[in-house]
Amino acid sequence: MQDSAGPFAIRVSDLVVGFGKRVVIDHLALDVRRGEILGLVGASGGGKSVLMRTIIGLVPPQGGTIEVMGVTIGSTHERRTQTAAGRWGILFQQGALFSSLTVRQNVQFPLRENLTMSDALLDEIANAKLEMVGLQPEDGDKFPSELSGGMIKRAALARALALDPAIVFLDEPTSGLDPIAAGDFDTLIKTLQKTLGLTVFMVTHDLASLNTVCDRVAALADGKIVAIGPMPELLQSEHPWVRAYFHGKRSLMLQPRMN
Repeated sequence: MQDSAGPFAIRVSDLVVGFGKRVVIDHLALDVRRGEILGLVGASGGGKSVLMRTIIGLVPPQGGTIEVMGVTIGSTHERRTQTAAGRWGILFQQGALFSSLTVRQNVQFPLRENLTMSDALLDEIANAKLEMVGLQPEDGDKFPSELSGGMIKRAALARALALDPAIVFLDEPTSGLDPIAAGDFDTLIKTLQKTLGLTVFMVTHDLASLNTVCDRVAALADGKIVAIGPMPELLQSEHPWVRAYFHGKRSLMLQPRMN
């Protein structure tokens, strides 16, 4: 990792993002510390995925600044964005695996796009990444249609880790998984973060994940980060949306663990 990034992996300042006349992100500020798991929570359609996609350069900002590992990101810094992209891996919602490729070929895809190496080495690295996320080498011969929901998430995570990134972006990583599979995936994320020293930026609405995995949680409402900190601090927030989310009826079952 570059020392020039200082203690922060991601720094967002005064960010504005919109579509037409609709402003989704409104002068937002957010710092993500190196080596932490930050959970981003917000209302459906409230801009969580838009924020993540803007940080990784897929959505152009209308204003503000973004730095990832000390590199400025944005539509006017395309070359810098491409350079920084080598430092992160992305797990999109639902996995987004290429259906026409085997699992092993999916994991190899970023390697083939960015590096030159023999087929034997590509296979060796892909198999290592599959084992890292709890899959077997023989699973690499399967196509995405042959995998369970949990296996798809793991395969997509293996692809995200292919280039040994410093940062991993996860978009709703436990969405669509049953509680047991979701819990296992949470444990996997925490283990990999500790083992590899990753910074993890996780967009999620899963209360259990926020409570058990995240070092800090950021709440997005009205286009801004309205609360950020460890879970006990968010539980004390007086912001109406934060109180409704963390103290609503659906969160009651988690209250003994969250307090």
